[in-house]
Amino acid sequence: MKTFKILGLMSGTSLDGLDLCYCHLSKNEDQWSFEIIKTDSISYTTEMQSELKNSIFLKAVDLLEFHNTYGTWLGAQAKTFISKHQLEVDYIASHGHTSHHQPQNGITFQMGSGQHLANESAHKVICDFRTNDVALGGQGAPLVPIGDQLFFNEYDFCLNLGGISNISLVQNGKRIAYDIGLANMILNYITNKIDLNYDNEGQLARSGTINKTMLAELNALNYYLLPHPKSIGYEWFVEKVAPIVDATDDTTENLLHTAVHHICEKIAQQVELNAVQDENSLFVTGGGALNDFLIETLQQKLGARTQVVVPEKILIEFKEALVFALMGALRMEQEINVLKSVTGAKRDSSSGVLYLPN
Repeated sequence: MKTFKILGLMSGTSLDGLDLCYCHLSKNEDQWSFEIIKTDSISYTTEMQSELKNSIFLKAVDLLEFHNTYGTWLGAQAKTFISKHQLEVDYIASHGHTSHHQPQNGITFQMGSGQHLANESAHKVICDFRTNDVALGGQGAPLVPIGDQLFFNEYDFCLNLGGISNISLVQNGKRIAYDIGLANMILNYITNKIDLNYDNEGQLARSGTINKTMLAELNALNYYLLPHPKSIGYEWFVEKVAPIVDATDDTTENLLHTAVHHICEKIAQQVELNAVQDENSLFVTGGGALNDFLIETLQQKLGARTQVVVPEKILIEFKEALVFALMGALRMEQEINVLKSVTGAKRDSSSGVLYLPN
């Protein structure tokens, strides 16, 4: 048995903060297993959150400068975490933070310079997991399905509710996955208008009612008609979704209630489309899994045929960071960590770039 001691770093489109997941990953012949040892979440300051959100609008030189300083910041957080818990770390595997994602133009960019991260943390770093797949003609996303395949394959569907909702399943013997559409990105956008970071447990959304016009406009978004493989980023949200929310004159509660119903309708449609059994399980992680109203609404729309499974909180919050740790280990073993059946690339790949500290 071979064991890797890896610190996974994840910053997602919901912009709530940096997730750190230190885990031991073991490989016994072809079987991988995990043990989560220590975790932490570092909330972004209002200033950092704004910088990350608006990085899409930066000029190239300013973007690269922020890429370097953010990498140094990531390294400092990793160094403090490792020191605080006296951890033995083989590698840091970092997703970075996506500023630009335009696979149709051959572009994806995750901020957080690997070299700066390695130098600041004094540890080996594996990062930039998406670029190679995009270069191979793929979407560069979603990447988490490799973890679904190796760690969570007892479930019929794996759903992640981050800023974006994405789903993973086996179809015709192959793992496929794609971004369904909206999740926390729209909910947090609405709450930010009243200076709230998020709707705790969906309490505000629960007290609202559906705005039929807004729901119809969201449901009519062209992205939902596209075949997979497909993925979306913040650019799509700014261009297509934010204007719908901004143009809707209604209460915060009603906007949130409507958004939740939209999110759940689109997820339920995709589950129903792909379900092949009379009884199915849907494994749900990501920040949206902590939104009680969203989960209840999703179960109602799915009906008795599909059971929503919400795991323990540590997996809800740190599954993505755990999977990027796995992707780092697979990269060092030169094993496949990005699936062409998911991304539409020319071939499977072992992606990620190794940086050594200096």
